[in-house]
Formats: sequence, structure tokens, C-alpha cells
Amino acid sequence: MDTLINFIGENITYTYLVILMIFVGIELISHVPSVLHTPLMSGANAIHGVVLIGAIIVLGSSESDDYFSLVIGFVGVFVGTLNVIGGFVVTDRMLEMFKKKPKK
Repeated sequence: MDTLINFIGENITYTYLVILMIFVGIELISHVPSVLHTPLMSGANAIHGVVLIGAIIVLGSSESDDYFSLVIGFVGVFVGTLNVIGGFVVTDRMLEMFKKKPKK
């Protein structure tokens, strides 16, 4: 517990920045019209492939006895993969809405 408090104390600027980003993100997302929400979210989810790359780097550079890094890297790979796949599924469903239906 002391190490967590020391970490937050040493990185207080980054802690404030993350809290500010959370509030700005919530405010920004709440004002997006519903017409734009699906394309923006599907594009954002597809861009989150960067999370996959970062998680793979964490997994590759962590020591075999550093369980915290291994767990965080694994969770990052899992969630990043779900996010990327979800982004492409939403984009595909959105594009299906614009295709013309075949005439009988």
C-alpha cells in the first residue's frame, strides 16, 4: 500500500492529467449526436490496435517472475483484441445499412 501511495505522490501531475482526461472524455462523448456516434466509436475502436502493440511490448519485455506485468500485459492483449474486433464488427454492421437490397 505504501508503494502505491509513493507512486501516486511521485506522479501527481500524471494523476491529475488522467482525472482531467476522464472528465473531458465523458463531457465530449455525451455531446456527440447519435448519428455520428456509431462511425466515431467504430473508428476509435479500430484505432485501439495500438493497445495491442503496447500490451505485446509489455509482455515481451517483462521478466518471467514479474507477475504484475504479465497479468497487465495479458489483460491488455485480451481487451485490446476485443476492442479491435468490436470496432470492425460495428463498422461492418454500419456499412451493411447502406447497401442496396436486391430486387426480386
